[in-house]
Amino acid sequence: MPEVEIKKGEPIDRALKRLKGKMEAEGIIEEMRRLRSFETPAQKAKRKARANAKRNRNRFRFTLKDPRPPRSEGESSGASRDKKDRRED
Repeated sequence: MPEVEIKKGEPIDRALKRLKGKMEAEGIIEEMRRLRSFETPAQKAKRKARANAKRNRNRFRFTLKDPRPPRSEGESSGASRDKKDRRED
């Protein structure tokens, strides 16, 4: 359970706002709203499917994909190639 210490001279409203933020971050508020009324198995399945879809969208969005094709083993970067050409001259 999140705890908030009230500092000397701090308004109660500000402390309540910090407590609410901590509870929201831990998911307590969402769980309270969800448990306020009975959830049918169909509603539960739909909620879980939406959560999985959202998680998969984020996972797809943040996977690292390099748009450049992979280099072959003999190929190197252009800067080192320039140095090699200069040595031959």
